[in-house]
Amino acid sequence: MSSALLKLCCLSVLLAGLMLPVLRRLGLRAFSMASDSYSSGTHSAAFVTCPNDTVAKELARGIVEKKLAACVNIIPQITSVYEWQGKIEEDSEVLLMIKTRSSKIPALAEYVRSNHPYEVAEVISLPIDQGNPPYLKWIGDTVPE
Repeated sequence: MSSALLKLCCLSVLLAGLMLPVLRRLGLRAFSMASDSYSSGTHSAAFVTCPNDTVAKELARGIVEKKLAACVNIIPQITSVYEWQGKIEEDSEVLLMIKTRSSKIPALAEYVRSNHPYEVAEVISLPIDQGNPPYLKWIGDTVPE
């Protein structure tokens, strides 16, 4: 066996030994994610637009305190273009992205309608089809049925 071939074999064995823990960890993580069960649509992401940061923070805090959602992201400085009362409008707004149980959407919509300054508040939701199982579990643990 040539010296170069021997070095190559030794290097291959060394690399395989070093990679084994990394591959094992990745395999266990993939198995863990695959073995957690999640029923598509159990949770939803809801969206609400607000006129400013103050309203957005007040709504977000109330939503989380009342256990209507596990988390509310406040996304600043969006521009909304829409038709209202026959005119095209353009406004700066703040967007709330709300993660909750799908079963909480009616109560969430009612809370927003009761506490929002707009005449017609936006509350729309989309079911969550897939996601990080530990995160989805956290939403379920945080927001009671």
